[in-house]
Amino acid sequence: MSAVPLVLLAGMNCTADLWAGCGLDDALTPELTEGSIDAQVEHLLDTLPPVFALGGLSLGAIVAMALIARAPSRVAGLCLVSTNAKAPTDEQRRSWRGWIDRLDRGESARSLQESIIDALLTPRTVADRPDLVARTAAMGESTGAETLRAQLLMQETRTDQRPGLRAVRVPTLVVSGAHDTVCPPSFHVEIANEVRGARVVSLDAGHLLPLVQPAAFGALVRSWRDRRLTPAGSAAYASGS
Repeated sequence: MSAVPLVLLAGMNCTADLWAGCGLDDALTPELTEGSIDAQVEHLLDTLPPVFALGGLSLGAIVAMALIARAPSRVAGLCLVSTNAKAPTDEQRRSWRGWIDRLDRGESARSLQESIIDALLTPRTVADRPDLVARTAAMGESTGAETLRAQLLMQETRTDQRPGLRAVRVPTLVVSGAHDTVCPPSFHVEIANEVRGARVVSLDAGHLLPLVQPAAFGALVRSWRDRRLTPAGSAAYASGS
């Protein structure tokens, strides 16, 4: 097992249960609780080990991209899942503000999670996997209104992360869900094109792909984590061998 700690950052309105069943039980899973990307990065740098492998999904991956741009020497490997490196659109900003308004009117984080369940899991998964529907809703309930509100404010501070990705020099794995309508595979190809030697993989899933494909996702992460330990491993990883 790698001596370098693995850090996994869940997406908005999600918890560490996102990674359950992936065989990554030794990972550190800090919450995203700050009201801006910069504040969240600063908090993570203050509390995480000196060097770590860093993965994240959706908002967690956006924070990961900002962190490696700010402190590249702290990150030994980068794994970006179900995410978007571009700056927010006006439509996204309106959606986040709408959710803040709904929270302020007393709607729960669980209810907001349930309102987008098809986008998070795909309609097919919702129909076939009631256990995953329950887990996804429960993550919203566990996150709670206060933390979700901070995450929504954090979303509004996002910037275009693509310029920073061009400087990344650690083994990078980029994973998309083939049926993700929130962050489609094309977003991930775009990310991988910015990072020298990045590997991009698409799994048969929607946005919350570690829930749907825990074995396949866990195997990808373990392979990425193992191969980055030596220069030879990094070269093999980049070539896809």
